[in-house]
Amino acid sequence: MNPTLAESMKWTTADLELLSNDEWKRYEIIAGELFVTRAPDWNHQRICGNIYAELNAWSRRTNLGEPAMTPGIIYTESDNVIPDVVWVSREKLATLLDSSGHLTGSPELVVEVLSPGKENERRDKQAKLKLYSIQGVQEYWIVDQNQQQIQVYRRQNHQLALAETLSITDEITSPLLPEFRCQVELFFN
Repeated sequence: MNPTLAESMKWTTADLELLSNDEWKRYEIIAGELFVTRAPDWNHQRICGNIYAELNAWSRRTNLGEPAMTPGIIYTESDNVIPDVVWVSREKLATLLDSSGHLTGSPELVVEVLSPGKENERRDKQAKLKLYSIQGVQEYWIVDQNQQQIQVYRRQNHQLALAETLSITDEITSPLLPEFRCQVELFFN
């Protein structure tokens, strides 16, 4: 059976090897669709660093897992992404890393900080939400730097569903992270 034109036009991990190695671009593939983005700006990276720092401080106190910034997650040949921040439990981390140090399955928590532009919003709010839901992510935070708010999606009935939207005056907690508490405002400062 010959693949259809649509199937043969899907991007794969192997195709990424053929693209130029440009430090100013990120390449992600979701359901065979190639997403190319510019390197994040200073404010985006500052927010990612703040989120990582809060998760890291909690992780050091509890020793339950660890966060990482911009790890590669290679689910399949046609689904591999670079989330902004993740948190994974110690038990799960031991089973998810491949020989190159990439995750091959879902961490418990994924955080994406929205970059400006409709295409970036579509990628994070639709394509990645769907991918993370299918792949078993337990919680997904979409951080909007312009609105200074966080949409928190949690797994309900085998899929990610919007659980709450938090503003800078709120405190973020998570059932995945016992006793983790942080003022949302600290992510944006």
